[in-house]
Amino acid sequence: MEGKEEDVRLGANKFNERQPLGTAAQSQDDKDYKEPPPAPLFEPGELTSWSFYRAGIAEFMATFLFLYITVLTVMGVVKDTTKCTTVGIQGIAWAFGGMIFALVYCTAGISGGHINPAVTFGLFLARKLSLTRAVFYMVMQCLGAICGAGVVKGFYGKKKYELLNGGANMVSPGYTKGDGLGAEIVGTFVLVYTVFSATDAKRSARDSHVPVSSPSLFSS
Repeated sequence: MEGKEEDVRLGANKFNERQPLGTAAQSQDDKDYKEPPPAPLFEPGELTSWSFYRAGIAEFMATFLFLYITVLTVMGVVKDTTKCTTVGIQGIAWAFGGMIFALVYCTAGISGGHINPAVTFGLFLARKLSLTRAVFYMVMQCLGAICGAGVVKGFYGKKKYELLNGGANMVSPGYTKGDGLGAEIVGTFVLVYTVFSATDAKRSARDSHVPVSSPSLFSS
């Protein structure tokens, strides 16, 4: 009996009474990921680096192509009185999701594949990139969007482009502008949350396919 009690005592002392759980367990030395350090607020050295400007060009081209393809798709559906001869709402969803999938895949290794000022601003607040890079990205994204919409307007002509409202969404009857604003806020929150979740260092170490696949699933 005494021998049994001794075995129990040794076993209890061999293992810690309280094992780390959750993030405490992930902070041990055997973690399979590496958390990047916070980005500095200002990094003047970036302005002399070619990779900095290459990343901006990638954001410009990605946003340009995204607006060009998606606006053309929306206007192609809107211009027909019957949706049976067009790709329809599902085709629009596939155009948005497919373009996001392809563009993120192509630019993720160059600029991070933001393609959206909301994503860039969110990553800046999380100290994932410097203010210099964030401002540069957002400027290039806006310029790419303007150029993409401008090319579509050039193809359609000013009169027809304005008649189709430039492919822009409208608040549906029965809803107020406040309802539309609330929907945009919620949608943007889900988008940025999805990007943060997909690019989290803990997840990337185990699910490397998620960062590429999640934007297309969300957009569709």
